[in-house]
Amino acid sequence: MSTVKVDTIKTTGNVEVYTCKAWVNFDGTTNTGGSCTIRASGNVSSVADNGAGDYTINFTNAMTDANYAVSGSAKEADSGTTDALFKIDEIGSNPAAGSVRINTGGATTSFDCNTVMASIFR
Repeated sequence: MSTVKVDTIKTTGNVEVYTCKAWVNFDGTTNTGGSCTIRASGNVSSVADNGAGDYTINFTNAMTDANYAVSGSAKEADSGTTDALFKIDEIGSNPAAGSVRINTGGATTSFDCNTVMASIFR
């Protein structure tokens, strides 16, 4: 079996192709020793539970810098009337090369969600 490693892929038009550098699907309602239960992931070593709806996603291999994009979604455990939001933490915890802090919950209140999914692109 062969392994091909490249830093940058370019199309015939010399446009770089950007790929997902890390992703995770975890249960934000389970907490074992301060960590959430990861269902599946790529380049994610752990997800720390910092409190209600407050998580830190730790990368196995750090990004080259903190200038990456994060997207995601969250689903609450109860299918009641409150819609769960996925938010990047803006209070004293900007993205870092080795981790990113996210929040889930409502517009004004954070709460745990049983399904949280995040993708990191660089």
